[in-house]
Amino acid sequence: MIDQFATGFFMAFRLDTFFMMGVGLFFGMLVGSLPGFTTLMAMAILLPVSFFLDPIVGIPFLLGIYKGGIFGGSVPAILVSMPGTGAAVATTADGHALTKKGKSRKALDIALFSSLFGDFTSDILTIMMIFPIALLVMQFGPPELAAILFLSLIVIAMTAGSNPVKSLMMMTAGLWLSFVGTDPLGGVERFTFGSFELRGGIPLLPMLIGLFALPEIAAVVGRRVDIAQTAKIVGERLHLAELKRCMRTILRSTAIGTAIGIVPGLGQVVAAMLGYTAAKNASDHPETFGKGEIEGVAAAEAANNAVNGPTLVPLLTLGIPGDNVTAILLGAFVAQGLRPGPQLFEEQGAVVFAILTAMVFANILFLIIGYLSIPFFARIVTIKNSLLIPAVIMFAFAGSFVFRSDPVDLLMLIGFGAFGIIARIARFEVMPMVMGFILGGPLEYAFGQTMAMSNGDLIGFAISQRPSMLAILIITPLIGFYLWRRMANMSRVSNAH
Repeated sequence: MIDQFATGFFMAFRLDTFFMMGVGLFFGMLVGSLPGFTTLMAMAILLPVSFFLDPIVGIPFLLGIYKGGIFGGSVPAILVSMPGTGAAVATTADGHALTKKGKSRKALDIALFSSLFGDFTSDILTIMMIFPIALLVMQFGPPELAAILFLSLIVIAMTAGSNPVKSLMMMTAGLWLSFVGTDPLGGVERFTFGSFELRGGIPLLPMLIGLFALPEIAAVVGRRVDIAQTAKIVGERLHLAELKRCMRTILRSTAIGTAIGIVPGLGQVVAAMLGYTAAKNASDHPETFGKGEIEGVAAAEAANNAVNGPTLVPLLTLGIPGDNVTAILLGAFVAQGLRPGPQLFEEQGAVVFAILTAMVFANILFLIIGYLSIPFFARIVTIKNSLLIPAVIMFAFAGSFVFRSDPVDLLMLIGFGAFGIIARIARFEVMPMVMGFILGGPLEYAFGQTMAMSNGDLIGFAISQRPSMLAILIITPLIGFYLWRRMANMSRVSNAH
């Protein structure tokens, strides 16, 4: 494990890796700075670019978009009181209040430095956490893998939305779609309905872009969020004394964001709100929060950016994504031949550690690009969506077509896009469907291997030879029930408010 880490560490130092990470960071900040456009949309649209790159280049490119997008959302939140991403909602309260006081430069500076600190610190902690977890999961074989994948599906279904029944329905649909094509064990065609194009299964890329990007584009069109006013950066820069005053808050929010990131289904919005609330409760002058307190901006931004790294812990070790963005990352790993889960570190450990090392050093580019580009992103805030949406749609269709150059993929894109729009209107989360589709194949294969090993006596085999598999299967319904109760309580609290 240590040898793999050392090998991966040196593999990460490639000029093209750092260049593409910088490109990803810039585009992430750019999209995050546009009110109504989301990091999810940027990830889905630019996902095809990563497929044509080496994994050590393509995955860091997407991670750059992820990091940049979360920070970029703070720019319109501070300047025009319209968060570019959901993660920046808590930033709006004090960020825009500072802008009204003529201190927008100070607000943007503290947002950048607190985001950078939260992101960098959580990235280091991510690598430290992955070591022991990876060592544990590397001991798993097909039976344990099948049990872990089943547990993953239950966790995702219970945490992906406010209604577990709807999530289970979508996951079932995704599992069925994963069976379309040729049986991986028997080589028999299934659910192809005589179509030659479906023999190889449903392509992943049109599904991801259709389900994630096209509904986002439709939502932007429906919201009509064009900004008429001019966003200007005014006031003096952040002073070192002010940064020092915020350090206790930044450290607290970083710890909160890191803990939130490990738990699937919570994400940046919850982390930002918890970080902001904790800072206000711990402050000696809580009455200043919401009226232009830089600690409020620091608390929200450190917390939501600290989520980014730790979400990779359950993703890489167990194959469990924490949100829609990490679901796209999972799709990128799978497309690159790096299937997250117990076998990943055994088969491709050096590559994984190279990606994680690049993620840590991306924060240097984060600081440089963010510091130099803030004035540019402030101007971008006011660009009309009517100019941007046609370009985004063009990239969506081009990205779906260019990977296989198959016109059928465009039909798939339109079909999944229409389904995604209908699902959003009906309040169905599409992430369980995507995860059912991605994890369905390896689950079927691992389960088939397990049945062959057990000679059909699965229960006896688990009891006598695979106690770890039995333990995972026993705790699965308990975890599922606990998560269901937790989500039900969260839903009641949000409805009460």
